[in-house]
Amino acid sequence: MATIAVLGNGRVGGSLAEALIRAGHEVTVAGPSPASAADAARKAQIVINATPGAGSLERLAALREQMQGKILIDVSNATVDGPDGLPADLLYPGSSLAEHLQEALPDTHVVKTLNTMLYPAMTAPATLTQPPTAFLSGQDTQAKQIVRGLLADLGWHQEWITDLGGIQTARAEAAILFVPHVIRSSGLAPFAISIAR
Repeated sequence: MATIAVLGNGRVGGSLAEALIRAGHEVTVAGPSPASAADAARKAQIVINATPGAGSLERLAALREQMQGKILIDVSNATVDGPDGLPADLLYPGSSLAEHLQEALPDTHVVKTLNTMLYPAMTAPATLTQPPTAFLSGQDTQAKQIVRGLLADLGWHQEWITDLGGIQTARAEAAILFVPHVIRSSGLAPFAISIAR
């Protein structure tokens, strides 16, 4: 059992928190205030960033002291939204939110995952019609192994998880730019990117 802080109490953070509690973990969901986030991060072994990606770097950088030695699971995408509120461009072209977080939090083990799907698939991957893929990006091998275990608790089979390598591979978050087109074409039905071999 892990002690987990979820930063962000919207649909993504809420669904992850509920699923992890069902799996037996001790989970705290931090509200929007900096004091709430700092308190939750201080007490946790693992922190999940489920805050809106455009403001994540500023929010998390302020928690540098509380985040020392912790694992930070980043599930957000830093995008510029279009007029319809859907992602239209990347906030960090040629880079990624996870890379910026790792640079701002050098004593934290940042792992990027679960960001290439609509949020219902994060906690119910087996409900999709074919096996989805969850990607892992991060510098620390042990941290990625721990995150693999949490993904298993969320219903992810190990063969559905692909370790892309170091934190620079988090640039695969550019895949988020598929999402608005899929939504406009097919609606809000849950989906995930899948690597077919």
